[in-house]
Amino acid sequence: MTLSLLLACLWVLLAAVIGVLPEKLHWIAAFSLIASGIPLLGFLTYQSGPLWGLIALAAGASTLRWPLFYLGRWLNRRRRSTGE
Repeated sequence: MTLSLLLACLWVLLAAVIGVLPEKLHWIAAFSLIASGIPLLGFLTYQSGPLWGLIALAAGASTLRWPLFYLGRWLNRRRRSTGE
């Protein structure tokens, strides 16, 4: 197992542990998971290939689905307000 796959597995375990913390800490933890997950995803893709990168991207998106929903809503509101 490569170092990047090991780090990605630890990232998923950390996300699961954060999920049982009190809700007031979830957004702070989500931002730190995003900030650490983006470079980790690039490292994993570089070291293990695009297939593993896509698998890790899907795992990260399913773990952080609420920030993605809110980002999609925000982008949709911005698109509608500009009149496009």
